[in-house]
Amino acid sequence: MSVKDKVVIITGASSGIGQATAFLLAKNGAKLVLGARREEKLKDICKKINDGGGQAVYKVTDVVNYDDVKALSDLALSEYGKIDVLYNNAGIMPVSPLVEGRRDEWKQEIDININGVLNGIAAVLPYMQEHKSGHIIATDSVAGYNIWPNYAVYNGTKFAVRAIMEGLRQEQYKNNIKSTIVSPGSTVTNLLSSTGQSPVAQQMRKAIAASDQSNDWALRPEDIAQAVLFVIDTPNRMSVNDMIVRPTNQSV
Repeated sequence: MSVKDKVVIITGASSGIGQATAFLLAKNGAKLVLGARREEKLKDICKKINDGGGQAVYKVTDVVNYDDVKALSDLALSEYGKIDVLYNNAGIMPVSPLVEGRRDEWKQEIDININGVLNGIAAVLPYMQEHKSGHIIATDSVAGYNIWPNYAVYNGTKFAVRAIMEGLRQEQYKNNIKSTIVSPGSTVTNLLSSTGQSPVAQQMRKAIAASDQSNDWALRPEDIAQAVLFVIDTPNRMSVNDMIVRPTNQSV
């Protein structure tokens, strides 16, 4: 099935993987509905897409707020008359040892990474079920498969997304609704800016900045966008439920 003319909602669309995916899908003829918290970035992305002959609209969206996400889905219907795909992409990655008890960071992480996905599903699923068609995608992570010290809460949110999306698949496959998680390995995005203020997070950012990792072997947002394009551009009979995309030289 072609991506052309599919209406695709993307959250976390103002930078990184969301932005790269928006540009790639627009190039392939999709109609984009973009949501994120940074309006100026959204406005600029939509202008570039529309000036290049594509179609994109936006709405400032905080995925923690269900009403925001529902308004984004309503925008898709009012602007384009349908919803084909939701790409739940917004996420953050605060890291710290559990003993530090950074409960505010934990709450924010759970709200965005888990409740943000649930809000997206709740906003579009009744429409998709009624029309017996649709595709819901979520950005997960290799952290949803492997657990590391200082990442326990982030790991927990990504394991939760895997469980939620598998539950969605089991509940909705008979309604011809596809579900996909795309799990990147090390990828150069603004996610590193969301790692929090713990000493562990600060040391990690310094280590990455001092190394060639982010310039040499790590993935780019455009690489993950290619994976999203692939899973959307599959025939109705084919549903890619689980895709891990690692750098070639990443071991875990």
